[in-house]
Amino acid sequence: MNGRVLGLAAVCVVTSLALTACGSGGPSTDGKVTLKLVAADYGDKASNSSKTYWDGVATAFTAAHPDISVDVQVVNWNDIDKQVKTMIQSGNIPDVLQTGGYADKVADDLLYKAEDVLSGETRANLIESFAKAGEVNGVQYGIPFVSSARALFYNKALFQQAGITGPPTTWDEVRRDAELIKAKLPGITPYALPLGPEEAQGESMIWELGNGGGPTDKGGKYAIDSQANIDTFGWLKSNVVDPGLTYANPATTDRKTAFADFAAGKAAMLNGHPSLIRMSEDGKVDYGVAPIPGKAGPLASTLGVADWSMAFKANGHRDQIKQFLDFVYAKDNTLRFDETYNLMPVTKDTLREMTVSGKHKDLEPFFTLLPQASFYPLGDTSWDAVSAELKKGIGSAVAGDPAKVLGDLQKKAQAAVANK
Repeated sequence: MNGRVLGLAAVCVVTSLALTACGSGGPSTDGKVTLKLVAADYGDKASNSSKTYWDGVATAFTAAHPDISVDVQVVNWNDIDKQVKTMIQSGNIPDVLQTGGYADKVADDLLYKAEDVLSGETRANLIESFAKAGEVNGVQYGIPFVSSARALFYNKALFQQAGITGPPTTWDEVRRDAELIKAKLPGITPYALPLGPEEAQGESMIWELGNGGGPTDKGGKYAIDSQANIDTFGWLKSNVVDPGLTYANPATTDRKTAFADFAAGKAAMLNGHPSLIRMSEDGKVDYGVAPIPGKAGPLASTLGVADWSMAFKANGHRDQIKQFLDFVYAKDNTLRFDETYNLMPVTKDTLREMTVSGKHKDLEPFFTLLPQASFYPLGDTSWDAVSAELKKGIGSAVAGDPAKVLGDLQKKAQAAVANK
């Protein structure tokens, strides 16, 4: 899910927790081992923080394995990458981490292979496409935890008030509808464009896909400053930002803000993932879900996101981590997490359960989109560094000169590749 498809995943799996930075993690004098878990927070407020989920998992696991305790720390998406980097640099390395990327840790030779910390049964239960996306040079290190795809959410009531009969299918229709909403509904944000640091890499890629672009070319090399991408941001600047059809400063507006505005009836349309469904229902918003508009028509391939868990070698707790991750990936636990945040599963048994239960009709549009989804270049060990630069800087492309902003980011991406 930063900002945040769907972005999905694990260390201690599931999606949202982080282990308090504590100690070297060695066995205690009584023979017990404490695992350190650090996870991202998928909640949008204190009452649904992922810490509640992880504390429950940790308590149940220790009840079944009295010789292993789990120290849980949950960190918000804006801060988790920075905090984990500090932990690693200071030698305060977690045993399990759940966050948005894994490849940079592979590059530094910090992680166990998935086969070392998952039983054969658990590995076989992972949906193959997601397990494959966790590979670097053919070896799986990233363990998928949750998945998501992006679609267009629109407020049916606001559209009706503005005289709009259906969702837009092209960029020009997005602009036209946004102009109608601005003219007829003062105080409403026509299109919520979050290009702030929470998940700018996701929102930008969605728009780039709509013009045949993306962060990489067909050969997998970074192409951030491709003409297609420059044209995309030029269109956004001229047709959405400058006319005041979105936030005054998208570069400082995070996904969390955009989602909250939509769920409060203050924004008419935006790109969203399944967790926005529940937020919209809680806010009594009469919403619709449609394919994301591209320049010439709906996207043939939307953004797909997976969040990941991974296991660190530093503390030597391979056997205990394996017991813990097998416990975390059991169907009851993964189903509870997915249903709590209305996210899509990455395990076969949970997918079957969610498909046949009849309780997830609202996710059917996303289940349909996911097989054709495009993903970040997750297996490139430079991606985490490049993604961090995109989060910080790509939003300014709709305020300044898109060619210059994207050109500077391309140079940083090439430097990251050279240094990996």
